[in-house]
Amino acid sequence: MRYDEFLARVREQGGYADRSEADRTARVVLGLLSQRLVDGERKDLAAQLPGELQDAVLTAPSQEVFGVEEFLRRIARELSATEETARWDASAVLTTLAGAISGGEVNQILTQLPAGYAPLFGKTDLA
Repeated sequence: MRYDEFLARVREQGGYADRSEADRTARVVLGLLSQRLVDGERKDLAAQLPGELQDAVLTAPSQEVFGVEEFLRRIARELSATEETARWDASAVLTTLAGAISGGEVNQILTQLPAGYAPLFGKTDLA
């Protein structure tokens, strides 16, 4: 998927005012998601993203362990939003991501995450 298509879908899913807001949200969510992934998986994910978004995944700090609630708190803090809004933001980006990458890659990501992340990808379980 091309960068402009990815952002258009994030913008539509999240109801963002403009492309800039969609881009910032996508970068924050993807960067925090990548902190939960092992390096090999980060590289695999980045390879399926538009080039403009690969740096958000590849330059994030190395693997940390945190659950979905901490993930949402971090998004809220980065975007100066409430945790409820952060859930909306995460879902807008991760649902778009799930449609933009292969089902196998979605499964690989979800197997590295604790319970609670799948609904943010628009999934009830593994793809």
